[in-house]
Amino acid sequence: MIREFKIKDLERVMEIWLESNIDAHSFIDKKYWEDNYEMVKEILPSAEIYLYEENKNILGFVGLMENYIAGIFVEKNFHSQGIGRKLLDCCKSLKRELTLSVYEKNQKAYSFYIREGFQVVEKKIDENTNEIELVMYWRGD
Repeated sequence: MIREFKIKDLERVMEIWLESNIDAHSFIDKKYWEDNYEMVKEILPSAEIYLYEENKNILGFVGLMENYIAGIFVEKNFHSQGIGRKLLDCCKSLKRELTLSVYEKNQKAYSFYIREGFQVVEKKIDENTNEIELVMYWRGD
């Protein structure tokens, strides 16, 4: 089930955020994510957040800032079970167009977004990590 974020969900959401970023971005020092944890925890509630929940357990979430997907995060043990797609479909049902950024080295995420109809519209360097980021765009019919 997908539902809206409530402040009581913050600790669990942040656990998933940290674990997912460290796991998906092995090419970025783990300390980068740990150092940004408190800042993200502070600003996250101001985003539009949707959670994927089963049996009262939060297994994933998506963060939206207007038409920008700040990230789709799924607990490691539940990857490749359609949760990311359901969260993305939720976003697509709410917005006529979406953008996001994905690190070029995160091939699993890049492939997922290509499969889901996104196209690369820009390539740039993330000044915080010095990694190449791909800006991707989707427009619904």
